[in-house]
Amino acid sequence: MYADEETISRILRNLGETWAVVGLSGNRSRAAYRVAEVLQRFGKRVVPVHPKAERVHGEDGYASLADIPFPVDVVDVFVNSELAGAVADEAVATGAKAVWFQLGVVDAEAYERTRAAGLDMVMDRCPAIEIPALDR
Repeated sequence: MYADEETISRILRNLGETWAVVGLSGNRSRAAYRVAEVLQRFGKRVVPVHPKAERVHGEDGYASLADIPFPVDVVDVFVNSELAGAVADEAVATGAKAVWFQLGVVDAEAYERTRAAGLDMVMDRCPAIEIPALDR
């Protein structure tokens, strides 16, 4: 319902190469770390967004989306559902083109607000699963 194949393909193929990954830290055991690696393997620039603002995968980290000093195309959200709506709102405010809520991250109201603002959005899916499947 919140992730049609056309939108997934458009985000992964056409909406840009810079992905802000909210919740990405240097913790190698976290899903965000592994998903960011996959995105990089497929040519995406991954920008860590985490309160620690750590450098991860060779990219400087930022404490918030608003702190990133360059345009971001896609905001990939690895925070719990209760916090995800605020991140989606920040993505809209900072001019992102799309928002992607990871597996298990669901906020129907945030989805509606984000789509109403003109952004593409995918919810409860993982780009690390979807991107290798594009050419099948």
